[in-house]
Amino acid sequence: MSRKNRKKYLNEVVILKEAVKIDKLAPTGQGVGTLEDGIKAFFWNALPEEEVLKYRIVKKRAHFIEAIAEEIDNPNPNRITPKDKQFLSTSPWQIMSESYEEESKVKILKELYRNLYTSEIKIISDKNFYYYRNKMEYSLYYNFTTEKIELAMHLRGSHQKIPVETSSLERPEIFKRAQEVVSELNQNGEEARKYQSLLLRCNQKGEVSGGLFEKHKSHPVFNNLEDQILGQTYSYSPNGFFQINLPVYELALKQISKLVGQAEKVLDLYSGVGTIGLSVARAKDLTLVEIDKSAYQELEKNCAGISNAKPILAKSEEALDYIAPDSVVILDPPRAGCDIKLIEKLIEVKPKKVIYLSCNPITQVRDVEKMVSAGAKLESLELFNFFPRTPHIESLASLSFS
Repeated sequence: MSRKNRKKYLNEVVILKEAVKIDKLAPTGQGVGTLEDGIKAFFWNALPEEEVLKYRIVKKRAHFIEAIAEEIDNPNPNRITPKDKQFLSTSPWQIMSESYEEESKVKILKELYRNLYTSEIKIISDKNFYYYRNKMEYSLYYNFTTEKIELAMHLRGSHQKIPVETSSLERPEIFKRAQEVVSELNQNGEEARKYQSLLLRCNQKGEVSGGLFEKHKSHPVFNNLEDQILGQTYSYSPNGFFQINLPVYELALKQISKLVGQAEKVLDLYSGVGTIGLSVARAKDLTLVEIDKSAYQELEKNCAGISNAKPILAKSEEALDYIAPDSVVILDPPRAGCDIKLIEKLIEVKPKKVIYLSCNPITQVRDVEKMVSAGAKLESLELFNFFPRTPHIESLASLSFS
């Protein structure tokens, strides 16, 4: 289908003569059903056993569509009323109970790993399902009725903006500061179209940093924040990479620490500002590899004064010589997963242990399957609920070549 025709169908509303039943939840979070012509449909705002009567298309391809269910029948008994009007933009699983969310995430991970892992999968959480995010980026738009700038989010699958009146995901300090910034813009008679977005971040103490991004201008440098993770202090930029949900991240780090044990040689790949390696490894030889220059600068600062820590500026797939048979390798790659050259090197060298934390279990399964096929043993698999009220899953796998 041509790009022109794809755009033609965006936001098309379809009213069905026969309802589409939702069979299951996709790993990406949508309810999955089949249209009359056999095309797979991935519906936001739809849960298993529900029947979709009306939907709005947000993506159309030859073999599937992605859509938003706008009218359903036979609602799932676990469906609840979302807290926020913009939930589909920020947290599409606000439509289900907390217990059903956890059950669904375990079911999805179990299905992805069905050929690799048959033991029980535990979900680990601090049970805090709201007001946990320490970072938020808002759009701005001008309301011609009130003649004021307002906070906004993009409607899922659209460039259309919807106002943010309440927001139950980010920490209250962030939303309060966002409202203050908008108030200042209105007092100064500013124009919303001048700005790309508003990015704010806060630490565990509730201190907020960040600000406005102006269109066609370089991003400003914001004041750094500091947080303590398992007793180690980290400095980081508000618009750089740092974990979104620190309490649950600490739970994951404690488990990684157990898996690392007393290893004398640890290699931390995709290390960011060093929060994993520096928090969990007490090795005599700790090497941390990061490619992003901004994150690496923070990594160097965080490694200062730690004699056993060696930061390296490089792509993880280009730091292969640091992989050794007597090392424990920690992986925390982006959503795309690990580069094939890295997986092949791990298979070749066979390090003592590979600990793989992933924000995308779909690509994690792909990488783990290659190592298992080459003789590695998948010893443990756990699920951490870093992002409640969303379909995102953080999974921790531990493999051994010995």
